[in-house]
Amino acid sequence: MSSWWCEHAWLPPGVVASRVLIETEAGRITRVERDVEALPDSNRLRGLVIPGLANVHSHAFHRALRGHAQRSTGDFWVWRNQMYGVAQRLDPDSYLALATATYAEMALAGITCVGEFHYLHHGPDGVPYDEPNVMGQALVTAARAAGIRLTLLDACYLHGGFDTALNAVQRRFGDGDAAGWATRFEQLHDADGLRIAAAIHSVRAVEPDEMAVVVKVAGERRLPLHMHVSEQIAENERCMAKYGRTPTRVLSDVGALRPGAIAVHATHLTDHDASSLASSGAGVCLCPTTERDLADGIGPATELATQGVSLSLGSDSHAIIDVFEEARGVELDERLASHRRGHFTAAQLLDIATRQGHEALGWADAGVIAPGMRADLVAVDLESPRTAGCGPTEQAVIFAATAADVADVVVDDRHVVRDRQHLQVPNVGRALNDAITRLEP
Repeated sequence: MSSWWCEHAWLPPGVVASRVLIETEAGRITRVERDVEALPDSNRLRGLVIPGLANVHSHAFHRALRGHAQRSTGDFWVWRNQMYGVAQRLDPDSYLALATATYAEMALAGITCVGEFHYLHHGPDGVPYDEPNVMGQALVTAARAAGIRLTLLDACYLHGGFDTALNAVQRRFGDGDAAGWATRFEQLHDADGLRIAAAIHSVRAVEPDEMAVVVKVAGERRLPLHMHVSEQIAENERCMAKYGRTPTRVLSDVGALRPGAIAVHATHLTDHDASSLASSGAGVCLCPTTERDLADGIGPATELATQGVSLSLGSDSHAIIDVFEEARGVELDERLASHRRGHFTAAQLLDIATRQGHEALGWADAGVIAPGMRADLVAVDLESPRTAGCGPTEQAVIFAATAADVADVVVDDRHVVRDRQHLQVPNVGRALNDAITRLEP
């Protein structure tokens, strides 16, 4: 049993309380008391303490592209070729090093759980490793080394595009057919700090009859099911040309849209698409900084939220790892598109970044500071040059703070970051630099 005394804390139903004592046992919160003094042995957290942040959509190896991909011009498809260059050079050891450093950067940013959309399954030539899930295991080991929880979203990826075979790089993504994916996937199981979930890469990489296999497996195991949806206008156009339906309609027709399903990006939706997502109970993961960096567009966040679609956030390509920036990006992008302010309150955005994000990853017992929930605590400095003068409010966190203002991070009652220092990866910057340098051609 332990306790954490917070100078200020954001508690349900979305209020800031002062002098909050949080008692824990076996990684869970057992008691929350306001307006009290710390116990003699309490751990003290200064600033405003919020629940752990959830990064719902990650491709860990994309972190190697930061500062490099931005040198080029063009669109998503130009960027994708650069991404393939990194994908081709990874092996289990280099993937472990890069993912560990990337997840440690997430921990420094207050992220206590990440959803890794994983499709780097096999060797560079497409031949499976002796251990067919060794690349996925590298991600599991990396998350543990970085001290955060992981939902491994193992993706089915079978085609290089509509009516197109996998290219030389993409061969390592594929399992031959949907049955091959299912056979490998069945070897993956939950563990401490780990949830297994399924993913359909996209309508261009998985055909409807193949999607049905993934949907069946996810349904039988009651797993979250994530999928890239309508990230690009060109994807929508090619999908219409092949199927006469939008990607959302294709996914709906095979039963992929249901409670527990997450459409990632969902940038270019029709009104019918948005209604279908809402009526199905599926959620949407927005990735504003990636969509901004890749010139993808601005998704219909307000329309989706108005219809009751649960939203979550992901850093995707890791052009930046900062969930506060993702959260305020939802509101600020809407302002740019509509010429009007005030679509989402700071409290709504913080709920998206915490509770709704964890639910999207299959961790319904996290993202809220309340008895029975996981003891994930993130202390945000209120005296930095960015937050000074804002006061202990959710507005200070969402509209002023950055990842650099995260001072302490507690995951399942374990202190992972203290005074901005990662306790398990002593020099995160050096670890990132070493891992990325190792991948240079």
